[in-house]
Amino acid sequence: MLPELKDHPDPMIRHQYRVKVLGENPKSAEILKLQQEIKQSARVWLLLSDRDEKGEIPFHPYTKWQGAHWVLTVLADTGYPPGDTDLLPLREQVYDWLLSEEQRQYIRQHNRKLSRVRLHGSQEANAIFSTLTLGLADGRVEQLVERLLWAQWEDGGWNCDRRSKADTSSFWETITPLRALALYARLSGDARARAAAERAVEVFLKRRLYRRASDGEVMRSEFLQLRTPTYWHYDILFGLKVMAESGWIADPRCNDALDLLESKRLAGGWFAAEGKHYFVNRTPGEKIHAGSRVEWGATDRRKPNEFITVDALYVLRKSGRI
Repeated sequence: MLPELKDHPDPMIRHQYRVKVLGENPKSAEILKLQQEIKQSARVWLLLSDRDEKGEIPFHPYTKWQGAHWVLTVLADTGYPPGDTDLLPLREQVYDWLLSEEQRQYIRQHNRKLSRVRLHGSQEANAIFSTLTLGLADGRVEQLVERLLWAQWEDGGWNCDRRSKADTSSFWETITPLRALALYARLSGDARARAAAERAVEVFLKRRLYRRASDGEVMRSEFLQLRTPTYWHYDILFGLKVMAESGWIADPRCNDALDLLESKRLAGGWFAAEGKHYFVNRTPGEKIHAGSRVEWGATDRRKPNEFITVDALYVLRKSGRI
C-alpha cells in the first residue's frame, strides 16, 4: 500500500486509491464530495476545453483522442460524478454517430462476402461502458449491446480485420466488449450479455492474458508495456483490470500475468508507465492525431506513475496479493 496516495493533490488519484485500493464506500459523503472536486479539476477542464456553445466537441466523435467518444471513455475511468447533464451533448454525438444509417451502411459494406462479422467492437463497447458508468445511458444503449452480440465470433471475441484469412478474435477488439458486456449484465441482469462476457473472457484466459495458445510464447511485446490511458489498446495491466472489474481475477490462469505485473514494481511499491499512446496538444480547437489535452503522469520506466500505480494496486488487492 502507498498511504501517501490518500492525500495526493490530484483528486482523480485520491478517488481511485480510496475507492479501488482501500475499498471505501463509493457512495459515502466524502467520496461524493471528492467526485465533485474531480469535476472541477484542471484535468477535466482541459479534457472538456474544446466544447462549443452547444456543449459539443466540434470534431468527429472518434477523433483520436480529442473527440467526444474518447473524452467520455477517459472520464468514465477517472471517478467523474455520474449524472452530469452537461455531458449529454457529448453522449448525443457518440450515439448519433454509432447508430446512424451511415454507420450501418459502413458495417454492411465491410462485411460483404465475409463469413464472420468484422466490427470495431471497441467503439460500441467504449460507448456502452462510458455512458453506463457516467450515468448517461438511455434505451439506445441496448442497440449497441445488440450489435455486439450479433457480431461476436465463435471463439468468443470480436475482430475488425477484413482479410478473409483472419479467423481468430483480436485482443484489442475484444477486451472492451468484455468489459462493457460484463458491466451491462451486472446492471441490467441481462442473461445474454452475461453469457457473451463468459465466452469472451476465454479469449484471454486460455492465453493467460498475453501468451499464444499454440506455443505459450508472448503474443506481442507491446502487451507487456504498461500505459495509460489505454484507449483501444491492450496491455496486461488493462487485461487484469478488466478481469478484476468483471469477477475473473481469481481464475488461476491470471497468475502468470499477475506475477509479471508484480515483477515490474519499483522501489517503494510504485509502478511506472512504460510508454504512452498520445501526444500532448493543449491548443484548444487544434486537432492532432492521437493528441491529448492532458498529460497522464510520468512516462519513464524508472519513475513512478500514479495512474498506473493505483490500477496495479487495485488489481493486486482484488487478486488477494496485497
